[in-house]
Amino acid sequence: MNAKTVKGLPEGKPSFVAQSQRVRHNSIFFDVANAALLLLFTIIIVVPVWNIVISSFATSESLSENDFIFWPKALSLDNYAAVFSDDGLWQSLFISVSRTAVGVIAHTMFCAVFAYPLSKAYLKGRSVYSAMGIITMFFSGGMIPTYLLIKSLGLLDSFWVYIIPGLFSYYDVIILMNFFRQVPNSLIDSARIDGAGELRVFSSIILPLSKPALATIALFHGVAQWNDFMTTKLYINNEALYPLQMRLYEIIVRSQASAQMGTVGSLMVDTTTRGMRLATIIITIAPILILYPFVQRYFVSGTMLGAVKG
Repeated sequence: MNAKTVKGLPEGKPSFVAQSQRVRHNSIFFDVANAALLLLFTIIIVVPVWNIVISSFATSESLSENDFIFWPKALSLDNYAAVFSDDGLWQSLFISVSRTAVGVIAHTMFCAVFAYPLSKAYLKGRSVYSAMGIITMFFSGGMIPTYLLIKSLGLLDSFWVYIIPGLFSYYDVIILMNFFRQVPNSLIDSARIDGAGELRVFSSIILPLSKPALATIALFHGVAQWNDFMTTKLYINNEALYPLQMRLYEIIVRSQASAQMGTVGSLMVDTTTRGMRLATIIITIAPILILYPFVQRYFVSGTMLGAVKG
């Protein structure tokens, strides 16, 4: 059927069927190109991770033969046994778990307590507090002034240096503040009619209804606490307070030094220390990989609701 013969269609214009076919072809092309691009990115991400995981189970002979291992000739737990034989590993693991758990709870509650009054338009000086918070997002005191502050507070070589400086983040406050605004005022008014004060409203209504946002903040800060080793590098000299990440850093440094100092059998030394480094990396990232799927749904909904709605 020609477009000219269709009643009501302007002469020279393509028919509706032709337009639909062109749109369908464009959609198919986009889907194929999008799938190919995503597959490429997936391969780029998954292959190195797979290499690290499988190489951590490889023997030193397999590591000495190949730089890239898709599947080793022989599997072994020797690398993990060597890592777990480190006397300070379990102490470091305890410090990492403790600082993450305490830091997440303290940071999340501190930001929530700060965000709740800022979510109320009737708060006096609200614009001043908001401006002060925004300034902290773009400016900091710098490394040396921060070190002097930590020293003056007596937090050097203290477990609380992991917790107190990280209590506040205005970025997290913004997410919580925008989320708190979505709580219906009718629920708050009903609670106040029943005699509930601000603390009761906050603990019994606001927090239970804000679990997605709280889980998002907890995930953000938990990952930051678990992966952080610069705080230890700058403020901690006591090895008993070293977290797992600092222990990983020390293992890498010692293994590189051993490989450089070795002359006879240096290849075997290098492959052995490389296997230990890979095993330590897996031990370090495994808890986050295991935990993330359980909080992913809260993470997505909390980020969208807290950042988009206002």
